[in-house]
Amino acid sequence: MRRNIPSSASLLAFEAAARHGNFARAAEELSLTEGAISRQIARLESLLKCKLFDRTGSRVKLNPVGARYARHVGETLERLDRDTQYITGMPEGNRSLELAALPTFASRWLIPRLSSFRKQHPDITLNIAARIDPFILTGSGFDAAVHFDHPAWAGMRMDFLFKENLVPVCHPELLTDTNLSSQLNELPRIHRRQNPEAWYSYACESGIVLDNPAQGVRYDLHEMAIAAALAGDGVALVPWMYVEKDLSSGALAAPWPKSVVLSKSFCLVKPVETGINDAALQAFEQWLRAEITDSGQ
Repeated sequence: MRRNIPSSASLLAFEAAARHGNFARAAEELSLTEGAISRQIARLESLLKCKLFDRTGSRVKLNPVGARYARHVGETLERLDRDTQYITGMPEGNRSLELAALPTFASRWLIPRLSSFRKQHPDITLNIAARIDPFILTGSGFDAAVHFDHPAWAGMRMDFLFKENLVPVCHPELLTDTNLSSQLNELPRIHRRQNPEAWYSYACESGIVLDNPAQGVRYDLHEMAIAAALAGDGVALVPWMYVEKDLSSGALAAPWPKSVVLSKSFCLVKPVETGINDAALQAFEQWLRAEITDSGQ
């Protein structure tokens, strides 16, 4: 069936007029006459069989239908512009992968290792976007996601990668007491907002008494909690894999035991159906698993 899609000229004219709230300014931006803008919008309204602007004399204002359509058209044109610029900048013969990943995993573990991937696969461009929550992979524009195991991924292929275990860390200068259990109870606690019970669970598992496990500041990301710990603001319960370099360099200290109970399974989430980027995705997965093995995860 033939798609009922407006012309790009009509959409550009409408988007500019909606954004400016004025046909004259839209015409100036697009180097057209005001009459040309008006005709393009009239064609669009004819195609849609509804009015998009309320007209009072020479003045125009988006009506509710037009405002909603303008939002969707603006998002579509912006996405099309980004995709066009991206394709224009790709070397000939280059393949690309669109990967979604948890923000701290991407910035603290994955990206610092990508030079190795680029050396092995110089013809593959890996683009990474941060996603905190699971989402519907089909139709999202992503080829795969590195994320924690979750029922929301039902219907997708989930291949286990590693376990993420938490450990309390702090700036070494905060460790002034030889009684580490007592010190952990006294230090300000740093929480991750999405896991408010973590410190309580850690106290139960480790046997370390914490008078008020829920006390302390809360941040959305492990990256934020790590930054706070590096700044000496308190003790954060974060994944060991994200702070290995900081612990090795002495920037952070972890004198308390790792948690075994507080862990999540990370998976590579992929569509069930094969796609045009399967070979590139397979190359990335092989490299990723080798890096996980080498890092001892």
